[in-house]
Amino acid sequence: MINGWPDTLLAGLQTINQILTAGIAITAFSLFLYSLSFNLRDRVARSFAIILLCVVIVFTAESLQDNTVSIRTLDLLMRLQWFGLAFLPAAYLHLSDALLVTAGRPSRGRRRFAVRGMYLVSIIFLILLVFGYLLGPIVPDGRPAPYLQRTIWTEVFTIFYVSTMVWAGINFTRAYNLMLTRSGRRRMLYLMAGATAPALGSYPYLLFGYALASKHEFLFWSAATAINVLVGALVVIMAYAVAFFGVSWPDRVIKSRLFKWIMRGPVTASVTLALMTVVRRGGELLGTPYSAFVPFTVVASVLLMEHAITFAAPLWERWLFFGRDRNELELLQNVEERLLTQGDLQQFLESVLAAVRDNLQSPSAFVAALDDETLLPVVVAGNRAMLEQDGLTEALDHVNGDVRHEFQWGNYWVLPLYSRRRPEMDRDELPPLLGLLGVARNDQKDSMEYDQRESLWLLADRAALALEDRQLQQRVFRSLADIQPQVEMIQRMRAASRYDTNANLLNAPIPHEADLANWVKDALTHYWGGPKFTNNPLIKLQVVRELAEQEDGNVSNALRTLLRRAVDEVRPRGDRKFTTEWILYNILEMKFIEGRKVRDVAARLAMSEADLYRKQRVAVEAVAKAILEMEVNQLEQ
Repeated sequence: MINGWPDTLLAGLQTINQILTAGIAITAFSLFLYSLSFNLRDRVARSFAIILLCVVIVFTAESLQDNTVSIRTLDLLMRLQWFGLAFLPAAYLHLSDALLVTAGRPSRGRRRFAVRGMYLVSIIFLILLVFGYLLGPIVPDGRPAPYLQRTIWTEVFTIFYVSTMVWAGINFTRAYNLMLTRSGRRRMLYLMAGATAPALGSYPYLLFGYALASKHEFLFWSAATAINVLVGALVVIMAYAVAFFGVSWPDRVIKSRLFKWIMRGPVTASVTLALMTVVRRGGELLGTPYSAFVPFTVVASVLLMEHAITFAAPLWERWLFFGRDRNELELLQNVEERLLTQGDLQQFLESVLAAVRDNLQSPSAFVAALDDETLLPVVVAGNRAMLEQDGLTEALDHVNGDVRHEFQWGNYWVLPLYSRRRPEMDRDELPPLLGLLGVARNDQKDSMEYDQRESLWLLADRAALALEDRQLQQRVFRSLADIQPQVEMIQRMRAASRYDTNANLLNAPIPHEADLANWVKDALTHYWGGPKFTNNPLIKLQVVRELAEQEDGNVSNALRTLLRRAVDEVRPRGDRKFTTEWILYNILEMKFIEGRKVRDVAARLAMSEADLYRKQRVAVEAVAKAILEMEVNQLEQ
């Protein structure tokens, strides 16, 4: 019995190691999907995604190697690991080069060719693997685990692996020294620490150390378990550092999104896999190869983990990611959760009108809101024809300024809806009018009973409260729309300055597309000269500066050339026609380039002036989008 304890402990370590290996594969694959989903446009994120894909291949193939597979399958899985291992050094050098570029040291061609050369060398080693030169035959009964014998090409690859990793490490250090901000240096440290784990933990050391490992199996499996724990943790840290590259979201958003992704993906899957393995192995020890508790454990684990994450998410967001801005962010969260949308407002007013109709047994009722001195129906309940027969705006003439005075308007009782009196208002000052509530009369009575009138005014107060909240929220939305371009610009500059402060704060950021459309419209309006053209913010674009050098420094001609090229981007292929396909281009050409009057353009294109203005807005936005693409391409060169 005593002699059996070491074997049981060793088997337990092997099981834990297999669970950890599968957990690393799951984590790496989940983080690979994260990179594909959020910041794949950034070169750092793209190179990191290649590393994650290599890690997925290595650890997935390793996790599938157990005693249940045949020797032939085992040999195939062990060689499959090298498909990821062969490209890992080149991917690390690729990542280090991307970090240097991001930190302000772009490649002059040598590093770029070196990265491509390393990928080419990796392909050569992969060809050697396929033809059986890179690795020798399998040793299925090797201790402490099966392994592949090495060849001379294995040792050559090992030299390539180590030297390339050292080269990448030197580039990491150079990128760290270029960081000017404290947050940038801190995240580079995270990235450097995390990068060591896949580099050191992916290589199959049994190629060289099988003699020592066979004598100390317990030490080998203990070390393998510790290394896998370290690899799993450091891969997450590496992904955390890379998550900040290529995105302009606030730090708290990046942290919260990544944390949720990890909890719902790798953590949930790993916990489920671990419990399923324990239950299955426990069933085998008890003499039951298959246990009905296995599927039950899987389902229960997933449901409980998702349930716990859903309830715990608001708590960890407040305590881990909000920091000193907790009060402001909690207020925004409460506003988002309790926001009165148009659908909510309509639903509430419909319930109010239902109560109004029930109170007076009325066939029809409505609530109209006053927007910019225009009365528009928000909700109409019942017979709409009764309302459409009369001019709704005429009802405003009957409002006499009395807050609680209903009046007759055609077949309706109409109640004016006023805003609530504010403390800063004078006692004699009338609150602003919000709208009207109307209810159709079902008989010819000139007055209502007392109880009906009181109930009706109580319901009118409810409708006025909803309309007042609607107005307040519209003001908030307009304010948010006004500050959104500036906020986005500051976020982009803040995100860019994390790693290359001088280059990104001194250069003008890419303008917001909505601002660009306004600038384009002004420039097209004064295409042949005028203050909106000569003083247009478009002259600050890099693409305009490049064109100005070709125009002997004439910025106006450069801007005019840019607009002409952008308008030509809207032009369909073929000869010019006056068909639907050519409408946008014809509007731009006739209205702005040729300078025709709106009436003449509308007549020539057989459309109303209102429709022409709508199509003109679409055409200007198309020109702005073309200019934005030119600017982005110019900055990327």
